Amino acid sequence: MKKIIIALVLAAMPPLCTAAESQVPLDSVYVNLNDKASLQRGARLFVNFCLSCHSASFMRYNRMANDLDISEDLLKENLMFASGKTGALMKTTMPADDAKKWFGVAPPDLTVVARVRKPEWIYTYLRSFYLDEASPSGWNNTLFENVAMPHILYELQGSQRAVFKEENGVTEFDRFELQEPGTMTPAEYDNAMRDLTNFLVYLGEPAKLKRYTIGVFVILFLIMLTVLSYLLKKEYWKDIH
Repeated sequence: MKKIIIALVLAAMPPLCTAAESQVPLDSVYVNLNDKASLQRGARLFVNFCLSCHSASFMRYNRMANDLDISEDLLKENLMFASGKTGALMKTTMPADDAKKWFGVAPPDLTVVARVRKPEWIYTYLRSFYLDEASPSGWNNTLFENVAMPHILYELQGSQRAVFKEENGVTEFDRFELQEPGTMTPAEYDNAMRDLTNFLVYLGEPAKLKRYTIGVFVILFLIMLTVLSYLLKKEYWKDIH
């Protein structure tokens, strides 16, 4: 229980250590933990782009592989860059002290970030980075203004500029304009961020996968019990009726 509390505190660190977030509307995202292909793609994005700075220190590689139907050979070959043991926790190799010097704050653990944030928040955040010469990293985020994190996924999305408008003396975000395309089209990038969001939701509560399966059997059992109870009731009361 103590570890879960610590993880929740770490996940909440960015808003405590940086500027306040803006009131940008959140985009809807479809999360489906039964979509194993989406979760597998999200896992690949996570270990290739996120795990270099962020840990998921309450998840083990082999647990993830078992849940997502990933073979051990595929796991070792494509999803294990920070450890050589399949039973190891998914921890970053970046020293926390160095990360604090580079970014001003140590990147938080992401195991339970989807429980601290809404999936819609994560999905919108991952798609809201824009070029900002005034920022130390060269990037900013319309959803999380002055965030310390650079746009690690810019090669996929490309570079975009934020356009703001002023209404009644208040400056508000209006739209993004793509400056330089990435390796993905905008639609492909949105789908990739949906997969990554889906995976982060899984990380926060992997037992949901088991509960979904158990829930189906429980419902089927209750339906059968209802039918049997009704037939039993008819048998007991047939002489009265």
